Amino acid sequence: MTSTARPEEVHPSAAPEFPMSRAAACPFDPPPALKAEQEQGPLRKVRLWDGTTPWLVTRYAEQRTLLADPRISADVTRPGYPSPAPLRGTSFSFILMDDPEHARQRRMVTAPFTIRRVEALRPAVQKIVDGLIDEMLSGPARTDLVQAFALPVPSLVICELLGVPYGDHDFFQVNSKTLISRSAPPEARAAAHADLIGYLDELMGDKIAGPADDLLSGLGTRVEAGELSRREAAEMGVLLLIAGHETTANMIALGTLALLEHPDQLALLRDTGDAKVVSGAVEELLRYLNITHGGRRRVALEDIEIAGEVIRAGEGIIVPNDIGNRDPEVFPDPDRLDLRRDARRHVAFGFGVHQCVGQPLARMELQVVYSTLYRRIPTLRLDTALEQLSFKHDGSVYGVHELPVAW
Repeated sequence: MTSTARPEEVHPSAAPEFPMSRAAACPFDPPPALKAEQEQGPLRKVRLWDGTTPWLVTRYAEQRTLLADPRISADVTRPGYPSPAPLRGTSFSFILMDDPEHARQRRMVTAPFTIRRVEALRPAVQKIVDGLIDEMLSGPARTDLVQAFALPVPSLVICELLGVPYGDHDFFQVNSKTLISRSAPPEARAAAHADLIGYLDELMGDKIAGPADDLLSGLGTRVEAGELSRREAAEMGVLLLIAGHETTANMIALGTLALLEHPDQLALLRDTGDAKVVSGAVEELLRYLNITHGGRRRVALEDIEIAGEVIRAGEGIIVPNDIGNRDPEVFPDPDRLDLRRDARRHVAFGFGVHQCVGQPLARMELQVVYSTLYRRIPTLRLDTALEQLSFKHDGSVYGVHELPVAW
């Protein structure tokens, strides 16, 4: 859009639609139209599926400022909240709440995700990764990396952490895929949500009757103590189960594809034994890929003056972190994948009080995967043309449906 009118003066029909489409030739980059909006200014107006026109925050500095501002709300039930889809059947877990309730519920699940507790899990994650690679190497020298490796790694880890039977993974993976799909009918997403809540509620009952050393048992104890309703506990279980495997699985597959398309960068990661190099590479891949491409959603509680504009109370705000991580003012030559770059300031996990609670676990899993897979299978290669791959444009988490590889 090249209109010179102030964003709030733009007629809804003239505002560009959001979300925008990525270019088929550049599957790792944010949509070209989103990059164009960033060049136009830090705050723009966009049009959603329901005809509303929230603010789009395109630049890194304004994104961090607003995400840390207590005058914006994450409460999905507030008028003006820019919902990505009809709310029917949608989870209202703590990530869609404000403090103090958000902080109260969040504190109940933070302990397993502290750096110390996560580091204690590293040997177990290494064993899972090595075991899956052993299985790959014992069969035909080609496979779909998504099904054989990228999805099982985080699913096994989060199941162990939560106390969810891994044998049920087909059930919760199918339903979580439907729940986060923007193209699925509202009725289908509502049914998937109901099925997952029912599953977690039944499992919670088992944990209350026979607690073990896992996160769901801890939530069950809080239910018994009257600190949490059983419904709230089941909602938190659904959130952690979905977030724990969908995001990391897509980072593993998409990150591998990006590295195979950049062999010089892959060699840097494959040939190093330095944990700091691996850690830095993970941060750069998180910045470069940024798989949560629907943006953080908020609504203003008060008038907020920022970047020469005034966001009025009740107006929606969308913070697409993928374009924030490509802001050239912060990351020079941002469209270049450079594993030697210092990318630690990226906002792939959000910013402020709603920053991802599971990020230490995600980082550790990716460090183990990226430092092991290419070293153990140095001849790993894409077994199809890049143009033949199907990407996840319809969900809130971006990735690739299948990744045929050979070695």
